[in-house]
Amino acid sequence: MNVLVRRADAVEVIGAGLVARAAGAGSRRVAGLVGRARSTVRGWLARFSGRAEPLRRLFTQVLVDVDADPVPPAAAGSVFADAVAAIVSAAAAVSHRWGLSVFMVSPWRVAAAVTGGRLLSPDLLKAPINTSAPWPVPR
Repeated sequence: MNVLVRRADAVEVIGAGLVARAAGAGSRRVAGLVGRARSTVRGWLARFSGRAEPLRRLFTQVLVDVDADPVPPAAAGSVFADAVAAIVSAAAAVSHRWGLSVFMVSPWRVAAAVTGGRLLSPDLLKAPINTSAPWPVPR
C-alpha cells in the first residue's frame, strides 16, 4: 500500500515529514523538506500527534509479534518520536522476519499495511471491518 485513506500524498512523503518532526523540526521546516504546503503538513502532524500513544502501542505489539527476540526502541524523547521509532522498529522486524533488506521495505508502507491505510484517518481507533486483522485495534 503506497497511500493512506483520504490523503493525496504518498505514504513515504508523509512518513518523511513525521520523521523530520520526530527529530525536532517544526511544521515550516517539515513543509520545506517534503515540498508540501505548511497547512497540509500541520494537518498530518496534528493527526499523528493525537494518535501517537495508541500507534506506539500498536507498532510495539507488531514488533513483539513478528520478532522472536525483539529489541524495543529506546525512548526518543516524546510520545510522537516514540511512535515514529516504534513504526521504524516494527518495519525492521518485518524485513528481518521475511529475509528482506531493511532498505527494501519502507517503514511507512508497513505502517499503511498494518493500519489498513488509516494511519492518519479519523476512524483509526474504530474496530476494523475485517474481523481477521492480524493485530489488535489501537486503543
